[in-house]
Amino acid sequence: CGTIGALLMGLVTEYHTSHAFTPVKEVADACKTGAATNLIYGLSLGYKSTIVPSLLLAFMIFYSYSLCDMYGVGLASVGYLANLATVMAMNTYGPICDNAAGIAEMAKLDATIRQKTRVLNFSGVSFAAIGKGHAIGSASLVSVALLGAFLSRVRLSNMIYISGVNTLDPLFFTFLIIGGMLPFAFSAMVMGSVAATVMDIVSEVKFQFERNPNLCAESHISSFERVKPDYLACVLVATRKSLQEMIAPTLLVVLSPLICGLFFGIIALTGMLIGCILSCIQLSLSMTNAGGAWANSKKFIERATGDDAIKSGSSNVYVASLVGDSVGDPLKDTVGPALNVMMRGMTVISLVFADVFLGVNQGRGVYGA
Repeated sequence: CGTIGALLMGLVTEYHTSHAFTPVKEVADACKTGAATNLIYGLSLGYKSTIVPSLLLAFMIFYSYSLCDMYGVGLASVGYLANLATVMAMNTYGPICDNAAGIAEMAKLDATIRQKTRVLNFSGVSFAAIGKGHAIGSASLVSVALLGAFLSRVRLSNMIYISGVNTLDPLFFTFLIIGGMLPFAFSAMVMGSVAATVMDIVSEVKFQFERNPNLCAESHISSFERVKPDYLACVLVATRKSLQEMIAPTLLVVLSPLICGLFFGIIALTGMLIGCILSCIQLSLSMTNAGGAWANSKKFIERATGDDAIKSGSSNVYVASLVGDSVGDPLKDTVGPALNVMMRGMTVISLVFADVFLGVNQGRGVYGA
C-alpha cells in the first residue's frame, strides 16, 4: 500500500511540475499577460495539486488502518520508504545539474555546452520536486503513526483515556483551530527570514559596488584596475543570518507541544497535533508544487522557440517568469520542506514527553478541570 502510494505521489508531482505536461505550459502561457497573472495561475496550480495527493494519503491511511490498526499505518510508512535510495539519488541529481548549469553560464562556456546543461537543469527541477513530494507523503504517514503511538501511550498509562480522546470536548476543538494556525505562523517566520537574508545580501553587494566602482568591470578595464568581488562576505552574511533566523521557528516547534501539554492537557495537545498535521500537509504540497511549476515555466520560456511572444530572453514575458521563479524558490526550497520537519518534530516531542504530560493533574494540565 505504501509503496504503490509513493509511486502514485511521484507521478502526480511530476505531472504538476514537469514541462512535459499541461500545467507548467499553462503557467508559462500566463506570463504573456504579466507577472500578476503568472503568480495567480501558479497559486491556483499549487492549490489544485493538493487534491489528488490528499486523497491518496487518506486512502493509504484508511486502508492500512482497516487492515492492521495503527500498526498498519506504521507498515505503510515503511513501505512508502522502500524506494528511498532512488528518491535520494533524484534529490542529489537536481542540485548537481543546477550547479553545473550555473558554472557553465559563469564560465561562459560554449553555447552547445550551456544548452546541454540547461536541459539537464530542466529535468533536475522536476526530479527535485518529485523528491520533495515523496518527503511530504513520508512525513505525513510518519506523523500519523507517531500520533497513534502517542495516543496508545496515553491510553495504556491512564485509565481516564482508555476509550481514547473525546473529540466533542470544546478544548479539543479550540486547540484543533490553534494547531491549524501554527503551520501558517511557522511559514510566515521562515518566509520572513528568507526575505531578511536576501535584503542583507543585496545590501552587501551594493556596498561592494559603492566601494569598488570597477567591480566586475568589462574587459576594457585593465587587469590592474579590475577588482574581484568579495564572495566570502556574502557567504558569511547568508550563513550567519540563516542560523540566527531559525531560532524563532525552532522555538515555536519545540515549545508549542510542551506548553500545550503541560498547561492544557492531553485532549488539547491531541487537537493541536491533528490540526497541525492537516495544515502542514496541505501547505507543503501547495507550496512545493507551485514553486516547482514556476521554476520549470521559467526554463520552458527560456527554451521556447515556437511562440514569438515568449522566446525572447529580454521580453516582458521572461521578466514575468523570473518574478514567479523568485517567489517560488523560497516556497519549494525552504518553507515546503521545513513544514515536514515541523509536523514530525511536534509529534515526536509529544510522544517523548507523554508521561510528563500525564503526570500533571492526570493529563488534564495545570489549568485543566
